[in-house]
Amino acid sequence: MALDKFISYITLEKNYSSHTANAYRSDIETFTSFCESEFEIVQIEEIPYSIIRSWVVALSEAGLSNRSINRKLASLKAYYKFLQKIGEIASSPLAKHKALKTSKKIEIPFSETEMESVLSKIIYPETFEGKRDNLIINILYTTGMRRAELINLKLTDLDLERKTIKVLGKRNKERIIPMLTETRDYFLSYEAERSKLAEINDPQFIFLSKSGNKIYETLVYRIINKYFREVSSKVKQSPHILRHTFATHLLNKGADLNAVKELLGHSSLASTQVYTHNSIAELKKVHATAHPRGGK
Repeated sequence: MALDKFISYITLEKNYSSHTANAYRSDIETFTSFCESEFEIVQIEEIPYSIIRSWVVALSEAGLSNRSINRKLASLKAYYKFLQKIGEIASSPLAKHKALKTSKKIEIPFSETEMESVLSKIIYPETFEGKRDNLIINILYTTGMRRAELINLKLTDLDLERKTIKVLGKRNKERIIPMLTETRDYFLSYEAERSKLAEINDPQFIFLSKSGNKIYETLVYRIINKYFREVSSKVKQSPHILRHTFATHLLNKGADLNAVKELLGHSSLASTQVYTHNSIAELKKVHATAHPRGGK
């Protein structure tokens, strides 16, 4: 089946995560179901663009945002591109499609005060889970790594002597991130509790659940929410906001944009520049206090 071949391709050759591959499969299967129920078309390999437009209208009427619709269409576009690649179709019905307009998402990073509160003022339980949660928050904020990167960290990725962390990012791109001394100390404290677990099923991974299994995405999300709701009233509290906060705070302190790009594992500066607008407030402060005319 062409869809199975496509999923194998993006998983094995493009190194997409299982989460992304499942999302692509779901989007394509949803479109296939739509074609079958609305147009009695079972094979979607060769269809006119007008049918895709009908799907877009149906999704919009169902209340999906333009951003969500664009994501589904991106899955479909990648599928048709693959079918072209293997010679199943001559051209893609989405070849000339333009993405729907979306409003820019404004993601508000945590303030330095909020970060100081969650890292230094909250009392974490002196237990395996308390030490694990403390280390997770510390690593996300001091390295800016992605949630998936954190979940897949292995014991062999830490070099405690050199104080570095090896991270395997998107498309299996490897990068080395400096580790703060406090992060190393938190790790050693956590490791002592980790070794006491009754059962360890995934010994190679750093972060485990109390049952000894590798942690999962929703658990990391719950951990962030659990502690940050004590110190912040922000609506969105997620691992990605911590990555956002890491980049913003570095830029606010004068870090070089290229250096932040390397730390985040971005392939281009364009991806990193989305964080620079948050530094405008800091630049205004500097401008107002440092410029000879600032106080007038």
